[in-house]
This record gives sequence, structure tokens and C-alpha cells, in this order.
Amino acid sequence: MSAMNDPKTKTGKTGADAPNIATVTVLPDWLPDAVRLYLDHTEDGQSLRALARRDGLHASTVLRHVRRCEMRRDDPLVDEALSCLQQSLQPEKADMMQISEHPVQIAPSKPPLPNDALIAAEAARVLRRLAEAGAFLAIAPDMDKAAVMRAFPDGGVMRMAVMDRSTAQAFALKDWICIKKSGRVTTYEITAAGRAEVKARLGDRGMAEGRVPFDDWAKPVRYNLSESPVAVLGRRRDKDGKTYLEPDLIHAAERLREDFELAQMGATLDWDQILATGAAPVGGNMATARVAAALADLGPGLGDVALRVCCHLEGVEATEQRLGWAARSGKVVLRIALQRLWRHYQETYGRSGPLIG
Repeated sequence: MSAMNDPKTKTGKTGADAPNIATVTVLPDWLPDAVRLYLDHTEDGQSLRALARRDGLHASTVLRHVRRCEMRRDDPLVDEALSCLQQSLQPEKADMMQISEHPVQIAPSKPPLPNDALIAAEAARVLRRLAEAGAFLAIAPDMDKAAVMRAFPDGGVMRMAVMDRSTAQAFALKDWICIKKSGRVTTYEITAAGRAEVKARLGDRGMAEGRVPFDDWAKPVRYNLSESPVAVLGRRRDKDGKTYLEPDLIHAAERLREDFELAQMGATLDWDQILATGAAPVGGNMATARVAAALADLGPGLGDVALRVCCHLEGVEATEQRLGWAARSGKVVLRIALQRLWRHYQETYGRSGPLIG
């Protein structure tokens, strides 16, 4: 199929003096069909009836999609994403190239929205964090990044992850997140569609056997999507009413988990080998180096339990069985590991670092 006939491209005249020259903009594959209809109508000027005939829809259905997209522009992330797409469809400052016998201009995206691979990777890393209890996304107009935060019953708030603003725009455009509270800092929460995306990738096996490597959502998991093993332990209290894991220890576990997931992006790493040697692989990113340094400081045993429970999200009892430990010893070793991990972060980076993401 030529670029001129590809339904995922936009074409248009560049001027009266160049009737055979057209602009071609390749839209991202992840773009929802409703948004494509909206752009076809508002940017290309195609009538609702023409779009309905083209896609085999009723004209009222097309109208409903277009109106909903326009109404969603009250959401700042949706509005930014649509503005970006509309800019990318403009012919100015486009480079010239030849396709077939017709001169064609390729219109650059300004600024570009993320591609399909990045959307998939960030959905794996961030979307399931938003599915956890008390999690929300926070972003302000002057922020290049959006932060995933988690509110705890005691009123504390912890940063769990960060993502690029453009990726957050894509999440909003795909209806995976919606506004929770507007203001100077706008907060978002995961939608039913977002939760369905997580379930579709992980399957309905929240307490089944197996680990969850970052790059393979298809494998079964050992924990409920709304909780991680560390979060579950963090809620437990002793007979005096004190929590089993202090907030600093939970924060240390989340630092390690976020670095682990950032390290896994675009890479397949042998973490057992890294744990055994204490050295990051050549060419790894900064997150890989930070995880390797933390595991090396913990050493065998403590590093094993931190890697399995904090990073692979393996249940404590399952870790005991895998490592051949006595029953109910896992949570004691995990607590010692997190104490050592918190001290590692304090001594290596100080109280304020390394920043997650």
C-alpha cells in the first residue's frame, strides 16, 4: 500500500502553486479510532457522512466520537496531545522527498508523541503502578515529567515513578487515565479502561504461581494488582500497634523497584548473574548500575530476597520455598534487607536521592 493511500497517514495540498505536492504525516498506531475521526473531520475537513461511509459507521456515531473528543479538550493532557497531532498535520517547515511519481512533504511532529514501543513499555512500568491502592498521577503546566504518587492511610505520600509528559498525554488520549482533581497541580487516576488494559496483559490470575518479569506481562503473578508484597507487609502491625515496615523501608523498596523496572526497559538482563558478581553489565543504563550497586551492598541472601520480593514482586512465602528457608523467616530477612538497603541509599546518595526515574 502506498503512503498516499495508507489510512494511518494524512495528506493534503501545500499550495496553489504546487498542485501535485502533498503532505504526508504518519500517525502513531496506538492512536484511538475516535481521535483519527476527529482529526479527519477537524483538520482534513471531511464531512461526517463521508467518514461514516468510509468506515462503515452511522453518521451519528461519527458525530458522537467527534463531539466527545472536543469535550475532552477540557483535560489539559488531552488538549496538549490533540494540539500536538494537529501541529504535525500542518505543512509548514516540512522536508521534501519523492514518493512514487509525486513530490511529497513529510510533516514532522512538533513535539513528537511517543511511538508504539514506548507506549507498551511505559504501560508495563507505569500503568500497573497506577492500579495499586492509593496511587495517582500528578502533573503541573511547567513540569516536563508526570509523577506517580501513592497516598497512605496515615496521610503520607510517596513518589513511586515518573514518566515523560508526552507519554502521560498518550495515556490520557487512550482514556487510560482521567482527571481526579484539577488545579495548579492536576491529578489523574486510572480508569476502567486502564484497569482493563492491565488485566488484559496480566490475565485474571492475581494470586497464581510464577514471577512477573518486567518485559513479560503474559506470565502469571503472585500478588493482587492493587498491592505489592512490600505494601502488604507495610500495613501489618504488631501487638503494640506499630507497623512492621517503617515508611523509610517501604520507600527504599520502591526506589529499588523503580530502578529495576527502568533498567529492564529495552533490555534482557540476567539479574541472578548481576547479583552473584555485584557488577552492572557493560552498556547498562544508570538505573542498572544503581540496582547492581544496591544488590552488591546487600550481598547473597539479603540481595536474593530484595530482588525477588521488591523487584519480581514474588510473595514472601514463595521466596521462602524457592530459597529453602524456614517458614515465616522470609519477612524477617526482608526487613533486615530493607534496613540495609535504606542505609545504602543514605550513605551513597543522601536523604534526597537518587531521584526515582
